Amino acid sequence: MENTGRHIVVGISGASGVRYGIRFVETLVRGGWTVHLMVTNSGWRVMQEEEKLAVGSRSPLTDWLRITEEQAIKQVVVYNIRDIAARPASGTFKATAMVVIPASMKTCAAIAHGYSDDLLSRCADVFLKERRPLAIVPRETPLGLIHLRNLTTLAEAGAHIIPAMPGFYCQPQTIDDLLDFMVMKVLNVLGIEHDLKLSWEGPSAPSST
Repeated sequence: MENTGRHIVVGISGASGVRYGIRFVETLVRGGWTVHLMVTNSGWRVMQEEEKLAVGSRSPLTDWLRITEEQAIKQVVVYNIRDIAARPASGTFKATAMVVIPASMKTCAAIAHGYSDDLLSRCADVFLKERRPLAIVPRETPLGLIHLRNLTTLAEAGAHIIPAMPGFYCQPQTIDDLLDFMVMKVLNVLGIEHDLKLSWEGPSAPSST
């Protein structure tokens, strides 16, 4: 397998904002990472509705990811969400981190309560039990009490909770700027180097107070 030692598991679930996950995968591939990708059935459906893409588990990656065919072959492994016997379902599978982006409240609830009924939730359970970095990017609003309790449970279990709340202090001009801000936040939390120049550099002019 290519890029030994540079593997990240990425889960895209059925929350609004699947474009965050798409952008995250594209950024990882550009950075030379191998991505182990799993998309829930609801994730595929949201992708069709929001991005107007005729995608699915059998669709060519280049139909919906801005990557080359060579990159798709060498750097992205797509798993069947029902295949709980896949390599990432085992604690013996080594990867730097796992990121669920975006994370639906259903997926958050499943991970928080150890209800591993698909490959994504099983992999997240593995990362928690093995105490490896797991980042959850929830996308829901408003948040109900049950949502908040599940997210608290995940944080207590060791997951990084990084809500999809893009900042505007970098003066974003495009949707891609907002997506890149969240991608940067996730990569920063995981300590992964990147080429996104969106960090706060301080005020442009001294305060008058």
